[in-house]
Amino acid sequence: MDRLDNTVRPYAWGSATAIPHLLGVEPSGEPQAEMWMGAHPGAPSRTARGTLVEVIDADPERELGAAAVARFGPRLPFLLKLLAAGAPLSLQVHPDLEQARQGYADEERRGVPVDAPHRNYKDANHKPELICALTEFDGLCGFRAPAEAAGLLDGLGVDSLKPYVDLLRAHPEDAALREVLTAVLTADPREMAHTVAEATAACTRLGGDYAPYAGLAHHYPGDPGVIAAMLLNHVRLQPGEALFLGAGIPHAYLDGLGVEIMANSDNVLRCGLTPKHVDVPELLRIVRFEAGDPGVLRPEAAPDGEEVYETPIDEFRLSRFALSEGGTTHDLTLGTPQILLCTAGSVRAGEHELTPGRSVFVPAGEKAEVSGAGTVFRATVIV
Repeated sequence: MDRLDNTVRPYAWGSATAIPHLLGVEPSGEPQAEMWMGAHPGAPSRTARGTLVEVIDADPERELGAAAVARFGPRLPFLLKLLAAGAPLSLQVHPDLEQARQGYADEERRGVPVDAPHRNYKDANHKPELICALTEFDGLCGFRAPAEAAGLLDGLGVDSLKPYVDLLRAHPEDAALREVLTAVLTADPREMAHTVAEATAACTRLGGDYAPYAGLAHHYPGDPGVIAAMLLNHVRLQPGEALFLGAGIPHAYLDGLGVEIMANSDNVLRCGLTPKHVDVPELLRIVRFEAGDPGVLRPEAAPDGEEVYETPIDEFRLSRFALSEGGTTHDLTLGTPQILLCTAGSVRAGEHELTPGRSVFVPAGEKAEVSGAGTVFRATVIV
């Protein structure tokens, strides 16, 4: 096993306290948004043998296993994170694999620099992701039923929202959602800023179900994403609950600390709540205009004590083990690569003592036994 030394990303929306408190260190006062564990070239984990990118590149089959290399290529196909939202992230959506390949090839063909602010596709991969709450965790996920969204907007009593309310009560529902999101994102910026200001005042006055949107507007005054957010399901996860975000599902994280795992990609199309580029035509091509329940996940227990968060993709598999002092030692050996992350208590993984926020990389086939009293998350792949 390799103990990982991981980079914390100081994005502006990050909590200044959540990750330091988990790690048991003094907060610096600066936002600490994400701690990355994996082999993403932007911030690879470091080991005694070099960065995890260098370790894997030196012998992919030894580190990842022949089956994983045959299935995903000579790279770790997932990125594991601790994510600490102290302010709302942008409202966003991710492409499916074919859309990502097409979009990346198109921008490469047109010579759009990969670091250009208007570039949509940084790579040719999709980015399904799973967030598992460690604290109460607020987010937005997928479209509400249009009639429910209409009722929410209508309850604000803002005249300029009436056309959207009428559209949402029309049929078919997918067309109604498409028309309203398009109208919100393409509205005159000054008129939309005035609408958002009126809606914000109403949300603040009404409170209750409207309170989250007053909070959004505090961080992003005048942003059309405040109205777009009201089209989505508001979700509050309890610790241990999770959300799976598949391709085309609009979402945003609002507040809380969680373990996030995703396919190794940077492809994001933004819908609002951001000063960054919003490519409306491309966004509308990617979004799935399907209303439905956000589908809160709870782990499924296996006989060996593993609790698995089931998802429909193979690039990652997330599970956890709740260990008790004096309990049995768990053999976690697999023929696939693993990252083990402690989030509570004190756990022994091989020769390494893991406390909250500490992690190890386990090469494919390497003996992996864990014991102690605490919680360990396991990230691996399905082959």
